[in-house]
Amino acid sequence: MSQFEITKKNKVVRGAKRATYDEQEIFEILDAGFLCHLAFNINDQPFMIPTAYGRRGDILYVHGSVKSRTIKNVAKGVPVCLSVTHLDGLVLARSAFHHSVNYRSVVIYGTAVEITERSDKNEALYCITENILKGRWNEARKPNEKELDITGVLAIKIESASAKIRAGGPVDELEDYDLDIWAGHLPMQTSFGDSISDEKLKEGIAVSSSVKEVEGNKFS
Repeated sequence: MSQFEITKKNKVVRGAKRATYDEQEIFEILDAGFLCHLAFNINDQPFMIPTAYGRRGDILYVHGSVKSRTIKNVAKGVPVCLSVTHLDGLVLARSAFHHSVNYRSVVIYGTAVEITERSDKNEALYCITENILKGRWNEARKPNEKELDITGVLAIKIESASAKIRAGGPVDELEDYDLDIWAGHLPMQTSFGDSISDEKLKEGIAVSSSVKEVEGNKFS
């Protein structure tokens, strides 16, 4: 079993029993979603940007406009912190104090490198697109040279990481188990609904296979 080294940076202190540093578990949490929050610091001002990502091995890819604050500054080698969280349910205890949520979360630390070669950019954008919806890349028009030139792509090597996972019901104080109050947990699922065709779609074009595959399905 391979795991990330536990350091002062990634060590989970609060709720340590819910922590894991296992590489495979962390990758599975990352692969279950496509939206992250990317945090960085510029001149003592913290920023946090929500963005889509893709993973290949221990590399995460994110993209944005070449004129964006994120691309212009993070590409210079600024350390970054990236987080992904999946909400799996509400935990409803007998006491208000012990209410909680079930979740899977990952915090990643690394340094970003800008990808400049067009072929490498295409590969990274393929990775991001396929992470959002598997099979969509081959259904869509590929980026042209102009689009690649105005798009910045960052590769973030996962240097350090940790995850926290909570599952199951509430944990109340011993004396509260005698209270006449319902307690338990309420699972939550994220799913796609039915597709809605673009109003400007040409007549006779069927819903794409990648969309049909996931309509109405849970995805995380």
